[in-house]
Amino acid sequence: MALIFAVLLSSCGAEKKYPDAKTVGIAMPTKSIERFERDGEFLKKQFEDAGYNVELRYSNDDSYQQNNDIECLIADKVDILIICAVDGVTLSQTLKTAAEFNIPVIAYDRLIMNSDAVRCYVSFDNYAVGQLQGQFVIDALDPENSGRSFNIEFSAGDPADNNALYFFGGAYDTLLPYIESGAFKIPSGRLSFEQCATEGWSVEIANKNMQNVLASYYAGSEALDAVICSSDNTALGVSYAIKSDYSKNNNVVITGQDGNAVNLANISDGKQTMTVFKNVNNEALAALYVTKAILSGESVDESLVPVFPFDVSFDNTSYNNGCKYVDSFLLKPVVITAENLDDLVETGLYKWDDAHRYVVPAD
Repeated sequence: MALIFAVLLSSCGAEKKYPDAKTVGIAMPTKSIERFERDGEFLKKQFEDAGYNVELRYSNDDSYQQNNDIECLIADKVDILIICAVDGVTLSQTLKTAAEFNIPVIAYDRLIMNSDAVRCYVSFDNYAVGQLQGQFVIDALDPENSGRSFNIEFSAGDPADNNALYFFGGAYDTLLPYIESGAFKIPSGRLSFEQCATEGWSVEIANKNMQNVLASYYAGSEALDAVICSSDNTALGVSYAIKSDYSKNNNVVITGQDGNAVNLANISDGKQTMTVFKNVNNEALAALYVTKAILSGESVDESLVPVFPFDVSFDNTSYNNGCKYVDSFLLKPVVITAENLDDLVETGLYKWDDAHRYVVPAD
């Protein structure tokens, strides 16, 4: 109750662009990961263009700060909260306060756990991201026709990010038949998410973990053939380790996810093999459609799917946050390699540089 009284008596004093319009409070995890900075700005633009007031906060990858940020948004009497969680398990108490003030909550990109206050979830099909990565490795190595076995390793995501479990699970489940048959071997023995996790999606931690794996398990005659990296951040750390500490195979298949600028350059230069791209502009637009429906009192279920001008599926049986299965609107991710970088340019979010060598974020 102390928190509720504090919210009632305080305000963060945000100025409203449209005094008579509804206000959307957006809490993003960090600016240090390129895609989340893009997400926040896309969300802000979409909602302001639609006539909403927007309060956007970044929480510096600090769950304590994010709780404070959300309390501040509640104090400012926002009409709805869109939250991309730093840590999906640390927000339940704060969101009880949101529920007390009848402020609906959309979990954006990352599922928020252990809270009845979450009205719905807007994200990409996270399990499918992992499936795409796993299938890419299968297709690239072609174990059924190669006549030999291959050595693979995993570089998974942040244990605090519920999505990381889905990314890893999709890839692992896709690769499992080949692991069980012996076509794919994992010399490090790191087979579980916990063994492969990368705290904070850190490039440095991913690099250190890969250096340790290479030194411990590939110092002899073993050759590394592929690393399934859950994100572009972990892929960057892995590629650094392979470049500096490993020379047995210059064609290690490295997966990724997000389409970060430095990783796209690495794809052009052959240092990373692929990334799974998620059009964050579409994700922001999906959040706008869902928000409009919630604030208008319309149905927020499968009947909303035809409204979206891109491929979205509705799922109410896969994403359990510990309190309930959360109604989820899931966008479709796509694979990007050196061969189809033009597909990124066609989204309008990227452009070719002046030398037409690298794809970079559009201005």
